[in-house]
Amino acid sequence: MKKAVMLLLLLVLLFTLAPAATLAQEEVVCESDVVVQADDWLSKIADKVYGDVLAYQVIADATNAKAATDSSYATITNVDVIEPGWKLCLPPVAAVQAGVESVAAETAVQMDALIAAAQAEGMLTTIALPHDWLNYGAMIENFKAKYGLQVNELDPNAGSGDELEAIRANKDNTGPQAPDVIDVGFAFGPQSKDEGLIQPYKVSTWASIPQDVKDPEGYWYGDYYGVLAFEVNTDVVQNVPQDWADLLKPEYKGQVALAGDPRTSNQAIQSVIAAGLSRTGDLETAAQAGLEFFAELNQAGNFVPVIANSGTIASGETPIVIRNDYLALTDRDALAGNPNVEVVVPQSGVLGGVYVQAISAYAPHPNAAKLWMEYLYSDEGQLVWLSGYGHPIRYNDMVKRGVIPAELSAKLPPAELYAKAVFPTLSQLETSKATITGNWDSVVNVNVQ
Repeated sequence: MKKAVMLLLLLVLLFTLAPAATLAQEEVVCESDVVVQADDWLSKIADKVYGDVLAYQVIADATNAKAATDSSYATITNVDVIEPGWKLCLPPVAAVQAGVESVAAETAVQMDALIAAAQAEGMLTTIALPHDWLNYGAMIENFKAKYGLQVNELDPNAGSGDELEAIRANKDNTGPQAPDVIDVGFAFGPQSKDEGLIQPYKVSTWASIPQDVKDPEGYWYGDYYGVLAFEVNTDVVQNVPQDWADLLKPEYKGQVALAGDPRTSNQAIQSVIAAGLSRTGDLETAAQAGLEFFAELNQAGNFVPVIANSGTIASGETPIVIRNDYLALTDRDALAGNPNVEVVVPQSGVLGGVYVQAISAYAPHPNAAKLWMEYLYSDEGQLVWLSGYGHPIRYNDMVKRGVIPAELSAKLPPAELYAKAVFPTLSQLETSKATITGNWDSVVNVNVQ
């Protein structure tokens, strides 16, 4: 009987998840056309024209319907892949509203079927999710309470490489050591796809995930990010720096430090890139510019060659530390005014470091895995990460819609600074890392330890 129920649920999912045209061909009217420009994507166009990212599917359906009779319009086979020069059909607002409402109704049906299928599986297996990391403890408990599923937690302290190895080692194992989902560093998303270790799934909030931090086919996508910020002990520093250039001022002599060695620490490497980005505005040249910035900082006597931590901040040994914002904000709360700490996202050179989420290609509980993803990328799930100071990937969309509680916003640096965040590609990160690790000694000439 259980197998029959599962088969029925899977059939429902199959039919409901299949894309359905929101506009019949004979009904299509283009109120206007748009030609795709560089760096355009459908949800961006939908937001700009209609004020609703969810209108992307209606634009795609209308364009495809027009293309059937007019070859000047593009044929869109993947809504996440459009090319400059393509001509798109923009339907009237009323048609778009009707289409968006239809998609919302379909999504509700899909969710009901997914919940039932996940509950029939009964369990989700996670890995590498410490409860004190960005509120993952609350995330797991909320998910269990909301959907009545068990959560089997594997090795909370595992690293990204360990997570991929757990998938490799359990390809033919449906037992408790096989993870359903992974949360890994940015570089591991493309790697796991190339190895065939993960499977595609696009969550219902897919359109509001920025295009440059997701795989167009849905194999992996950013979940949360941090930006490089200044953690400042204001009991020592009276005039708090607001941008990278400020750190070169004589008043900060012997006060500025990194939270790692730039020859080995990813956080420190990204700090150098961010400093360079503030000067050039170009990720291709940021690494070299960042090395030159730190050489000047060292020559000015402002740089402290100590790997900073909460102890060195509190003692005043390193009263200004460059580190990820979520670590700095957590530290601020933990120090609780002893000393007073202010966290500043700089005005320029806002560099984002992204983690990504994916479902194992061999997930023993694939529907529970999809439901977990839906929860993580819902407003509710994204706010759990934000309350742990990890900026959720849909942050800008949520700010725009006014769904972030005022008391939570008050604990964070200004939202407009996060809107400036730049996310390097994997290639840019690798090239920058090689430049910084290979040239720190010759350009900056200081040993950080």
